Amino acid sequence: MSLAPPETAGPLRRERLRTARLYFVCDARPGGRDPEPLLRAALNGGVDIVQLREKHLPRREIELAALTFRRLCDTYSALFIVNDDPQLAWTCGADGVHVGQEDASVAEAREALGPEAIIGLSTHSEEQIAAANEQSVDYMSVGPIWETPTKKGRPAVGLELISHAAESAAHPFFAIGGIDTSNAEDVVRAGATRLCVVRAIRDAEDPAAVAQRLRSAFAEIDEVPPGG
Repeated sequence: MSLAPPETAGPLRRERLRTARLYFVCDARPGGRDPEPLLRAALNGGVDIVQLREKHLPRREIELAALTFRRLCDTYSALFIVNDDPQLAWTCGADGVHVGQEDASVAEAREALGPEAIIGLSTHSEEQIAAANEQSVDYMSVGPIWETPTKKGRPAVGLELISHAAESAAHPFFAIGGIDTSNAEDVVRAGATRLCVVRAIRDAEDPAAVAQRLRSAFAEIDEVPPGG
């Protein structure tokens, strides 16, 4: 089990979050393969945050993959987040955890990981964004903008919710759900200053090039607002 992070970890993590633009969610073994080549390409292309999201493999295999995620994120000065599981985040020395509306609560995650950890929360409606504004989260995801097989059965919220979040979210937020190089600029025009993707990078023939093209959607934004 990893040791508790030093008190200096929280401010550094939150500064990296503040300036982050591109967030990549990845399986422990994408396509059944070693994750390192894909992660290295994505990080070379400009990914700022990597989330380990794995629903099917045995715990030991997930923990072994987490070692690779942690090592590469350290190499590229990127944040490493674990999906759903605060205990796993603690065990593998992640920077934090991302929870959904039906997962461990934000309060439970904060209690498990402490004040230095990054806590993210999924939101899918104006009401959930308003509720998240009152919680001790560091960021939210907002979506899915378009229907995606990554979240089967989750209805699309459209770009309107992104515009609403841009006006009302009290925490940094990442737009998510069906985003790729063909529509990323539309998402940015709707008000997003941060993007989160899965398939766009994971399934790309050239993940580094795709990451670079996704980042180029922000070309007209001079800087990331402190809270937006």
